[in-house]
Amino acid sequence: MKFAIITHVPHIIKDNNYFAYAPYVSEINVWAKYAEELVVVAPAVTTEITPVDKPYQHQNIQFIPIEGFDVLNLKGFFGTVLKMPKISRTIFKAMQNADHIHLRCPGNMGLLGCLIQILFPNTPKTAKYAGNWDPMSKQPWTYKLQQWILNNTFLTRNMQVLVYGDWEGSSKNIKPFFTATYQEIDKLPISKKELKGRIAFVFVGTLAKGKNPLYAIQLVEFLSEKGYDVHLCLYGEGIERIRLEQYIIANQLEAVIELQGNQSKDTVKKAYQNSHFVVLPSESEGWPKAIAEGMFWGCIPLAMAVSCVPFMLDQGSRGILLAMDLEKDVVKLESLLNTQTDFDTKSRNASDWSRNYTMDVFEREIGDLLQHDSKFKK
Repeated sequence: MKFAIITHVPHIIKDNNYFAYAPYVSEINVWAKYAEELVVVAPAVTTEITPVDKPYQHQNIQFIPIEGFDVLNLKGFFGTVLKMPKISRTIFKAMQNADHIHLRCPGNMGLLGCLIQILFPNTPKTAKYAGNWDPMSKQPWTYKLQQWILNNTFLTRNMQVLVYGDWEGSSKNIKPFFTATYQEIDKLPISKKELKGRIAFVFVGTLAKGKNPLYAIQLVEFLSEKGYDVHLCLYGEGIERIRLEQYIIANQLEAVIELQGNQSKDTVKKAYQNSHFVVLPSESEGWPKAIAEGMFWGCIPLAMAVSCVPFMLDQGSRGILLAMDLEKDVVKLESLLNTQTDFDTKSRNASDWSRNYTMDVFEREIGDLLQHDSKFKK
């Protein structure tokens, strides 16, 4: 089976290997197990490989580079108009020669892919919508357009669309799904997280405004000012880093807050294992992997009630849904910090739930999705 992927994720080519953002590649490597040939249509960049990048694991990869584009400003819009014909032809040819089309949405490439796939109603297709599928949520019009096309069974045929959460008004195209990081063999015993001594918080994600890393810092700062022995490590890079560094210095938080930058999967795993809470006050998420990963190791999640987060946290029995009000959120945290039994219950609930979603289960589900494809062959 020739499996064609249309994605906006930037790729780095080095020594005949193709590197990209590790969580994305880990997932694609599962899909690739069911294909004889992998065709990847994506932007190519010349940046250095970082600890959060990893290579595809497939012996037969055809990489088709395209130029990245955006419509965020006037210059980007006109540049996109000029690039669009060539990019569209490239995507069309890849789809034309594919046995199975796989779209990664939402994104600029995902939008083009959604439009062009309409021309191939008989080709088996899947799409992974990695953002917030909630139809009532506030999102860019390009995201809303992708949702409308994918949900429309007249325009989008022979397609299974994997989304996070189960939403009213979804067509037969839409399939509630999940993502995963760890395997069954990773289900090691979790050491009890005592509330005596230092309380550890961890933030894992891009240091971008939408992820609200500053709120995570202020939350821990507030607890520190109230006399709690707390510490927060932030893992990730982004345009907010300089602002966060300045805030930490200005408020003399060097002993309480640490920016660790991008780190390996193993380093982040150890951080989860040694932390009491995983915090991600992000304004927009699909299935926040940092939250699920922290829960796997017994961290109590602190997150906003967006997308399927309320389901993940079971409306609060497996974590704390942030009100994004420091005083209110600190009150919720204090009730846990002062009651070990309540903390233990939430921690156990979190890990029990997260450990249902392993890569082993994910791979079986992907196999089941592809079984209907007549060209499917493992």
